[in-house]
Amino acid sequence: MYSIAKVLIALGALIAPSIAFSGDMTWYYPGLGACGGLNGDSDAVVAMPLSQDGNCGKTIKISYNGKTATAQVVDKCPGCAGDNIDVSPGIFQEFTDLSIGTVQVTWEYV
Repeated sequence: MYSIAKVLIALGALIAPSIAFSGDMTWYYPGLGACGGLNGDSDAVVAMPLSQDGNCGKTIKISYNGKTATAQVVDKCPGCAGDNIDVSPGIFQEFTDLSIGTVQVTWEYV
């Protein structure tokens, strides 16, 4: 029999809001990612900082300047400090031109 505390903890985990992260978003040319898959420039993929290791296959929602996009975690980004992320050119171009290089975004797991 479940205790009331266990039920409340389980319900809290189900309805808890996502934690939003904030950092720089840059772009890279994907290929064979650390998660084992082969991806291309137009794929909706992201490389995560080492602090976010262990999230292969998860999806994140990225927000910038009133726009949002989702991307699947397929790679690690050893050069990404803090909560910075590296995305495919296809995802970056959903927000702005590649020539911009770096933008400040918020992102969360979905």
